[in-house]
Amino acid sequence: MKKTIFSGIQPSGTITIGNYIGALKQFVELQNEYNCYFCIVDQHAITVPQDRLMLRNNIRSLAALYVAVGIDPNKATLFVQSEVPAHAQAAWMLQCVSYIGELERMTQFKDKSEGKDAVSAGLLTYPPLMAGDILLYNTDLVPVGEDQKQHLELTRDLADRFNKKYNDIFTIPEVRIPKVGARIMSLQDPTKKMSKSDPNQKAFISILDEPKQIEKKIKSAVTDSDGIVKFDKENKPGVSNLLTIYSIFSGEEIPQIEKKYEGKGYGDFKGDLATVIINELKPIQDKYNELMESTELDDILDHGAEKANLVAGKMAKKMENAMGLGRKRK
Repeated sequence: MKKTIFSGIQPSGTITIGNYIGALKQFVELQNEYNCYFCIVDQHAITVPQDRLMLRNNIRSLAALYVAVGIDPNKATLFVQSEVPAHAQAAWMLQCVSYIGELERMTQFKDKSEGKDAVSAGLLTYPPLMAGDILLYNTDLVPVGEDQKQHLELTRDLADRFNKKYNDIFTIPEVRIPKVGARIMSLQDPTKKMSKSDPNQKAFISILDEPKQIEKKIKSAVTDSDGIVKFDKENKPGVSNLLTIYSIFSGEEIPQIEKKYEGKGYGDFKGDLATVIINELKPIQDKYNELMESTELDDILDHGAEKANLVAGKMAKKMENAMGLGRKRK
């Protein structure tokens, strides 16, 4: 039997090539080996203020990108979190076995609440919702970046606590860290990770950026003054980051690329890198635009919600029975 993978991405802004390489590109491979649930976690998005219309658009846009990069709705289940009520139900039951102290210790809660006059209770109870997302599907593996590892540890603790206190119904999920080389850094500050929330628009390339924008951003990417295309993370972080991107998008090994640009400057290297990125993103962007205009996307999400509701609904019922909620049916 295939093992189950669950992954959720928040619909907050267009994803970067870093997200594409670190997550979506790998999901396309995973769907062939695993039973995959890919969820657009819109309920997580509202833990911080959102513009209603923008959120609606971002949900559809992210779903279209999943399909455009190669997620096959016949192989994987793609759905919107809020369209499966069991997620909110499970979150409440898991909140009731979570302790305030452990939620306050979460580094993401500390980071996001720092310096704020007031934060929503949802920001504090975000981890039990994430735990519910994962545990509803008997998930074996969760592909997460370093920043979510702490939340996954808590998910494992909550599952174990629930199993011991009520009934042994949850699979304890394992972390699946993406393959090495997936960490794409900022184009303007190569010591920090590329992020779609970076206030500097030149720091990241969005998967929907137009060719001209990509060229401009690569051209202005930070390098150094010695003009040698060589991988050296310590002393040449900017050039090393660009080489990593080039290698992943072209499929060429880094030493091959270094050889190609021996004796050439950064101008040639950057120009070719922009072309390599543009060529890979074009078919994705074409498919995305087609999906955004069609009813096919809504059919895919309807079907995904139906499949997810069947599985998640059963597990939510099991949780309620284990905790003694509702009436016993004769």
